[in-house]
Amino acid sequence: MAKEKDRTKKAAQQASKLIRLLVVEDEESFIDALEIGLGREGFEVTVARDGQEAVSKFESGSFDLVLLDLMLPKMSGLDVCRVIRSQSDVPIIVVSAKGEEVDMVLMLEIGADDYVQKPYRLRELVARIRAVLRRRERSTQVVESEEKIEIGPVKLDIEARRCFVKGEEIQLRRKEFALLQELLENPGRVLTRETLIDRIWGSDYVGDTKTLDVHIKRLRNLIEDDPKAPLHISTVRGVGYRYEVVN
Repeated sequence: MAKEKDRTKKAAQQASKLIRLLVVEDEESFIDALEIGLGREGFEVTVARDGQEAVSKFESGSFDLVLLDLMLPKMSGLDVCRVIRSQSDVPIIVVSAKGEEVDMVLMLEIGADDYVQKPYRLRELVARIRAVLRRRERSTQVVESEEKIEIGPVKLDIEARRCFVKGEEIQLRRKEFALLQELLENPGRVLTRETLIDRIWGSDYVGDTKTLDVHIKRLRNLIEDDPKAPLHISTVRGVGYRYEVVN
């Protein structure tokens, strides 16, 4: 009896640790492979075969991550992403055979956390899933309030408009402070160049976009141990920038 109770307890503990994925995919060949492969990796998989079903299952369930195909019947992956992001910050990885850069930029702008292009290897997909989940877990450990944000070596006092790196105060210009604040408020998430320019310089800004690069370069010089090999403010080539949560 005692052994049976132990087995039941262990099973309950393992179940509680299962990472629940909502896989939104309409191609049966991919569905079968994902259910088997991700199941073997220890994920609990729920499948939705169209956009409307995805929204319905998301709203009625509880998931740790959404794996979202872009081309779906009944409702596009773009619209599904908008709906989910309007009510939750659950990580979303977009998967699509479409490789145009504009699609990736658009999905990231409306809240996707990562983008994987078909065809892909299961090992690569699992690595991406675990990386996004790690970033999300670390970001929840960030000490953040309306007045202060602290991630890694950087601490911002929003109200006093002061910035500290490893305990030492550094001087930032107004736009630099606003840019760093935007990055710190979205740890682990890619912010496109267009998004950053719109939020920091305004939607009516018509100047050279290299202004953003200049500000990023100065922030790296102030924050990074080696600005040429940055650990915190990383570049996502062709898309934008991301503030990495580094242990």
